[in-house]
Amino acid sequence: MIRATHQRGIILKSRREIELMRRAGRVVHAVLQRMKELAAPSGTTAGLNEVAEEMIARAGGVPLFKGVENPQAKYPFPAALCTSVNEVLVHGIPDDRPLAEGDIVSFDCGVRLDGYCGDAATTLSIGRVSPQTQRLMDVTRRALELAMAEMRPGRMWSEIASAMQAYVEGEGMSVVRDFVGHGIGREMHEEPKVPNYWEPRQRRFDFRLQPGMVLAVEPMVNLGKRDVDYSGDARWAVVTRDGKYAAHFEHTLAVTDDGIDCLTDGR
Repeated sequence: MIRATHQRGIILKSRREIELMRRAGRVVHAVLQRMKELAAPSGTTAGLNEVAEEMIARAGGVPLFKGVENPQAKYPFPAALCTSVNEVLVHGIPDDRPLAEGDIVSFDCGVRLDGYCGDAATTLSIGRVSPQTQRLMDVTRRALELAMAEMRPGRMWSEIASAMQAYVEGEGMSVVRDFVGHGIGREMHEEPKVPNYWEPRQRRFDFRLQPGMVLAVEPMVNLGKRDVDYSGDARWAVVTRDGKYAAHFEHTLAVTDDGIDCLTDGR
């Protein structure tokens, strides 16, 4: 049974609902694994998106992102995947530009299956990348792993967000402020907002972790400064203002009695 908590309309999920979300998460995981196998120099993000759309359709799912409207944008998002290359942080639209050795691509995939959603992202290297770029990807992935290790009932989200921010900034990189994670369930975006950083002025938006919460946790890290802008007339792709590379990792995580249950790791 779905029930709202006193914490700003956050919807707790039953064990049955969590298992339905895991089914959607398995499709997301399979798509991202296939991207790891196929992403290579001379390939295109448009071609990879076609593969993703076919996989989602064969699984009986619906791509979460396709058709989403953004009041800033000229048209609804046109693809199943967000494919964000190099300095593009998030919401990159798949296109026919060949990928090149040294590029990195963030693949963000969301699926609705039997009424429930799964959402995850990974950043992949195209061929060999510079040590600095590899370190960016490693730090961003480890920030997500840190959050997963620290999450458990009773902790305030501010504790987790502060730990992620301290780690990333301690590595000389920046945590993006403009985009954050989110609750997820029957809808892709539910309460609460799940930031990857913390400031005292956010105190009224803090929340306490409790079993049944399901959160899409997604650190977004810039190699340079944290500032971002929209790119081009379409106003979908978000790019780093200083042109330096960005990375993005995400999992859908259910809070359990003693920690978390990852719903997008393929289990």
